[in-house]
Amino acid sequence: MGTVLSVNLGRSKRCDAADVGVTGIDKHPVAGSVELRAPGPKEGGLGSGVVGDEICDRRHHGGDDQAVYAYAREDLDGWAAELGRDIAGGVFGENLTTAGVDVNGARIGERWQVGDEVVLEVSLPRIPCRTFADQMREQGWIKTFTQRALPGAYLRVIVPGLVKEGDPVTVLHRPDHDVTVALTFRALTLEPELLPSLLVADALPEKILNKARLRTAG
Repeated sequence: MGTVLSVNLGRSKRCDAADVGVTGIDKHPVAGSVELRAPGPKEGGLGSGVVGDEICDRRHHGGDDQAVYAYAREDLDGWAAELGRDIAGGVFGENLTTAGVDVNGARIGERWQVGDEVVLEVSLPRIPCRTFADQMREQGWIKTFTQRALPGAYLRVIVPGLVKEGDPVTVLHRPDHDVTVALTFRALTLEPELLPSLLVADALPEKILNKARLRTAG
């Protein structure tokens, strides 16, 4: 069983690296309970699956398949040691900073219960962008992050409800395949030869499955 160390929300701030000139990537822990909900489609929906969290670029962020972003404290600590700096919860733009959860080893379609109410489903990995690089201020950050293949997981909200710091995280269901968050990330970035192996993970967004089908057909 894992734990939510913090629930993190972002407010819009100016960012010249962002396509829309503003970003909500800089998230900070909040006290008390926060509502998670299914936000609907990426464009035209509610944006984030976390009430109070601002999504500025609706073209690339938010929507049901990217409703909530989770990152493991253990991986943040690894980055902190490598970079020689503290990395607080939320700095990577994650909504949930977890402990004791194998976020990158989670299988696509895996379901987690968080607290007493919420059920989340692992949907896809995070792909780094210029806004993330601007947030981190590390030379060659996108290349470094991509090579490590520790992307963190986006999650769908299957059952809405309230979450808070200290809530337990329990795996309710683990699909009968080996397509993990990390494997999916590698297939989508530096190892496209892995794309055909993603087809068994039918919980992936259709756009990714179509990319895998094209690779298989080719």
